Amino acid sequence: MKIAVEGCMHGELDIVYDTLRRLEEAEGIKIDLLLCCGDFQAVRNTDDLRCVNVPLKYRTMNSFWKYYSGQAVAPYPTIFIGGNHEASNYLWELYYGGWAAPNIYFLGFSGVVKFGNIRIGGLSGIHKQHNYHSGHYERPPYNEQTIRSVYHVRHYDVLKLMHLKEPLDIFLSHDWPLGITEYGNWQKLIRAKRHFEEEVNNRTLGSKPAAELLNKLKPPYWFSAHLHCRFPAIIQHGENGPTTKFLALDKCLPGRNFLQVIDIPSNPGPYEIQYDEEWLAITRRFNIIFLLTRRRFTIRDEQLDTQDDREWVRNKLNTRGVKPFDFVQTAPSFNPSNPVSNSSITRSCRNPQTESFLQLLELPYLLDSSNSEGVSSVNEVDRTESSSQPGNMLDDEDIELPDEDEGAIDE
Repeated sequence: MKIAVEGCMHGELDIVYDTLRRLEEAEGIKIDLLLCCGDFQAVRNTDDLRCVNVPLKYRTMNSFWKYYSGQAVAPYPTIFIGGNHEASNYLWELYYGGWAAPNIYFLGFSGVVKFGNIRIGGLSGIHKQHNYHSGHYERPPYNEQTIRSVYHVRHYDVLKLMHLKEPLDIFLSHDWPLGITEYGNWQKLIRAKRHFEEEVNNRTLGSKPAAELLNKLKPPYWFSAHLHCRFPAIIQHGENGPTTKFLALDKCLPGRNFLQVIDIPSNPGPYEIQYDEEWLAITRRFNIIFLLTRRRFTIRDEQLDTQDDREWVRNKLNTRGVKPFDFVQTAPSFNPSNPVSNSSITRSCRNPQTESFLQLLELPYLLDSSNSEGVSSVNEVDRTESSSQPGNMLDDEDIELPDEDEGAIDE
């Protein structure tokens, strides 16, 4: 199986797909799957654009809307995770994962799917410690704080991934795992990105939760983006343990290293995206502690038993099948002949895919709960701070600075 991996998409689907077509023609190969490591920007219309955390001058529609509307069709099955520049209102509709457009699948805030016999996991967003133990309290319309905090990684989503027992083949994160530079040519990295030097030397570059997942899951391949440069590394897990080939990729710009094609041994095709039995069992078990409150919670890292849920999910999938529910449009697509939206407030809606998914697992729909304290099990959750605590304040890492090369925005 030939899998293409792309760094930060930034809505440039036309460019990436055209590049892959030219690569196929030049090399005489067939790409089976495209993976994107975040900042995908699934922007359907100008309302979605207001939910992307970038300055006004960077709020451009780009090309995703064509694929959402059906004007264009993705030529390759595409799986993506979220980054820190996303239409967060739309991704929240698909919190558990689902089709963002025909043949384009969002992996969810955390998630695992199968493609053929290849197992792919991922974690959306970037890590900010001050939001890590909060629930998913943000709802559109976002304010200056929640338009940032909505894409900050939560412990809840990481802990679900930490419960995986069966091996993964590929893992995607937007952030780099903390300490990953120790396993590659960090000297070359800081020559190219001098402003990374202090963080590399102080071992503060990257995400601690991603590093914990890397240590636990030990996948053969791990791909990241976010920092707009290419960086390879090889991690040896223990003296005789497995190895992980890590690769960070750039964003989609001419002359930049934003694409990589890998070959993975697999069963013969045709291939399709399918639900993962173990992940659905974990999702079902963890829904009893789905946190929707702004309060800070600490969830114990003890393992929850998912065996009964696994049997239950297996029976459900044997009856219903393993293909995800069909794509459904939930918002009007951008119209170039009438580019200005009359809407002034963007709110999320119930996505039929998510409703069907939750009905399959016999779980309640909670994503539109407002001012909710969430649902929790006393045995699994310790509340550490009350809701009387002040709201999240922006720290230095939330200040947006122009990229040194071309004015892109990282947060």
